[in-house]
Amino acid sequence: MDRRSFLKTSALGGAGAAALAAPAVAGSHARTLTMVTSWPRGFAVLDDAATYFENMVREMSDGTLLIDKKAPGELVGALEVFDAVSSGQADLYHSADYYFIGQHPAYAYFTAVPFGGTAQEVTNWYYHGGGEQLHDELGEIFNLKGLLAGNSGSQSGGWFRKEINSADDFNGLKFRMPGLGGKVLGELGASVQNIPGGELYQALSSGALDGLEWVGPMADERAGFQEVAKIYYTAGFHEPGSALAASVNLDVWNELSDQHKAILRYASMATTHYQLAETLSNNGAALARLQQQGVKTLQFSDDVWDAFGAASKKVMDENMGDELFARVRQSFEASLANSASWISKSDGYYVQQRVRVLGGE
Repeated sequence: MDRRSFLKTSALGGAGAAALAAPAVAGSHARTLTMVTSWPRGFAVLDDAATYFENMVREMSDGTLLIDKKAPGELVGALEVFDAVSSGQADLYHSADYYFIGQHPAYAYFTAVPFGGTAQEVTNWYYHGGGEQLHDELGEIFNLKGLLAGNSGSQSGGWFRKEINSADDFNGLKFRMPGLGGKVLGELGASVQNIPGGELYQALSSGALDGLEWVGPMADERAGFQEVAKIYYTAGFHEPGSALAASVNLDVWNELSDQHKAILRYASMATTHYQLAETLSNNGAALARLQQQGVKTLQFSDDVWDAFGAASKKVMDENMGDELFARVRQSFEASLANSASWISKSDGYYVQQRVRVLGGE
């Protein structure tokens, strides 16, 4: 599949080529890259990560490489960023790659997949298990250089108007969940929608949605979902460690100096660690505030988890006919098994003992 040839002859590609030939600059020795994002300005966690990345690039380059961050609607829509950067209309995007499984299902692995890796396990795979190289191989099809720039950690099971007592309760439920996780809920009969974050509050409050998943307590509280729904499942199957991407148009990437390439790569790595720490350090207090506002926090029953598991296996197996998807999956799962073989005997066991000896949750 040679998408690059198509893009270079498209009208959008032509406009992008013109923009590429005369990039905006902020000084005689500076280059400015236009970054389109999927996040409204000020969105907790997600726009926080995009802003941190923007600032890190400026500071690390001493102002020789700048990012002009665009929120949804300022250049393209929230879910249009992939095609904008692929074609050259913008230089890079900050988004969640599982929004783009329509372009290729393997993109799910560069955000999160059902019953996938924790934030640490995803990072292990990406930098030490071949994930970064596979991201590049996938990106070459679409004229992109992939970078991971953020991780929100384990995401919650979601907001509901009513309790979920069995898997049957998902049948007919209008629910927002992107990626392969959304396809899993579709297998359970849900009417699944992928609505941009900036539109979720209105959709939930108007009844266009019966429920949704977003990020976690810190981001969800800022979005105000507790005002229109009171049932909150704190653990979900779909995103145990959700990475964000800052992917660059490959032609732009190839034009950059080695120094600027390194700055983008290391700024993206710093963003991942910073954002994960920000999220995990704030989620506990945010959850307590949500409970004080009348939110009921629950966990799905084992029967529901079993249904998630069966549907997840079906959804994942459906894509195995794609050779690249199969290789990405095999690489990811091999790294996951390797990481878990130690983590379960060290960190995981330690946390169990700490709770047993000292109490707490």
